[in-house]
Amino acid sequence: MQFRLFRRCSRFATAAMLAAVSAASLNVLGQAAPAPVHVFFRVQATAALAAPVSGRLLIFIKQGSGDKDVETSEFRPQETWVAAQEVHDLAPGAAVEFDADQIAFPSPFSALPAGTYEAQAVLDIDHTYNYGGRTPQDWISPVVALPAWAPGSGAEPVFALDHHAEENPRRAQMVDGAKAQIKPGVAQLEEFESPMLSRFWGHRVSIKACVILPPGYDESGAATYPTAYWTHGFGGDADGAMASGLTLRARMADGKMPPMIWVMLDESVPQGTQEFADSVNNGPWGAALTSEFIPYLEAKYRMDARPTSRLLNGHSSGGWATLQLQVNYPNVFGGTWSTSPDPSDFHDFTGPDLYAPNANLFHYADGSAVPIFRDKGKVIATMEQFTHMEDVLGPYGGQIASFDWVFSPKGKSGAPEPMFDHQTGAVNPEVVAYWHDHYDLAHTVEAHWAERGASLKGRIHLFVGTADTFYLDGAAHKFEAVLNRLGAEPHFTYIPNRTHFDLYLVDKDRQGLFDQIAAEMYAVARPGVDWKK
Repeated sequence: MQFRLFRRCSRFATAAMLAAVSAASLNVLGQAAPAPVHVFFRVQATAALAAPVSGRLLIFIKQGSGDKDVETSEFRPQETWVAAQEVHDLAPGAAVEFDADQIAFPSPFSALPAGTYEAQAVLDIDHTYNYGGRTPQDWISPVVALPAWAPGSGAEPVFALDHHAEENPRRAQMVDGAKAQIKPGVAQLEEFESPMLSRFWGHRVSIKACVILPPGYDESGAATYPTAYWTHGFGGDADGAMASGLTLRARMADGKMPPMIWVMLDESVPQGTQEFADSVNNGPWGAALTSEFIPYLEAKYRMDARPTSRLLNGHSSGGWATLQLQVNYPNVFGGTWSTSPDPSDFHDFTGPDLYAPNANLFHYADGSAVPIFRDKGKVIATMEQFTHMEDVLGPYGGQIASFDWVFSPKGKSGAPEPMFDHQTGAVNPEVVAYWHDHYDLAHTVEAHWAERGASLKGRIHLFVGTADTFYLDGAAHKFEAVLNRLGAEPHFTYIPNRTHFDLYLVDKDRQGLFDQIAAEMYAVARPGVDWKK
């Protein structure tokens, strides 16, 4: 560690020496070193603020005019540029000078060509933009038109933070409609204060879920039900979980799915998604779920309360969460049906092999860029673009940062150690070794096969599209190969030409895959029982 610190200091000292020599040479020639030209904007808070505000100030700019909002998208990374600056205790009516070259993506704003632009400022109060975008707590400016604008020329653009972000009306209607259905015998919201998580964090931490009850559920009856534990992917939350659960109840009412209890778990945290993993950074979420929350639920609801009737399902990051819960708690759960899970074998981490010599997340050995998003065979974003955009939007809460919060060892600062250098893409072998030992599921299954194999055989089901948007089919193939070699009898389904976002489509039913998954779950919990009768 001292050696690495010495090298870092030596590098900075060498750079400073070279800069001094260069400046001296220019002075000898009678020339002055050109001063860097930065682009500045002025951002003013509304006088209506009740108190000073703090947060991450973001300015978005793109070519064009007439839009209601200007914001970036990881699916169109080059379309909108964004710059960031932390703001502390901005008083009512006060203004700040915003340097749009210090922290910016894809480049400092001074690199923009002259043209017609539109821009907008957002004060991200809770540092949640990286996870969920704009929230009603954030302060927003109107879109500022910049016709015939060139960076650094003309009057300094001024942005007035004078209103809050609006709730998406479609989402608000969905959430309100879902909340109206929360009633006894239909669905119940649960917020369980976890002793284990509260001790870890030093304050109250709760596990949140919406418990969906099957049609005909009688609280005073004797019948019990199989229970599916579901969780969402990156960007999801408790409201979305509730709404998703109620759509599943409607499918049960229509006779498309067997009668089961569905526990719709919220895995969102300020750091991203905790994925119900036991982590030195996020805390013992897996242990709290299995040893505290599930016993609490089984004492309150008419659940079968046995491993073969505790089933798992989740998509994307939720797919990885349910996959690891089955692998790490095989005596608690009777099977997982994980869809499009995040990488389960780190020999293919959305493409790159983390264990390869000189592994790099930005470039392959031949120098080609590592893609991260594809659509219909076309690359629409690279890992380098995605990482740099996320770094500008905020220090935590993004997908890359979320991986570190779940998988990485804790650094000396208290924050998780990054798995790779965000400037160069170079992988940190020491951190990857920790990831391998604790969270590479292919390795975990193989290392613990002697004691867990009997409880895992035939219980791992995985669905993924051959055209998965994030290249997650690659890791699935590698994981399946390990399971087959161990004799684990896995059930892997690769759906031709399906992406991350249309995997559940059956005919014209976008949720049709749920019917197959639920029927397979019920057959495990109730062997030989025809639920349709």
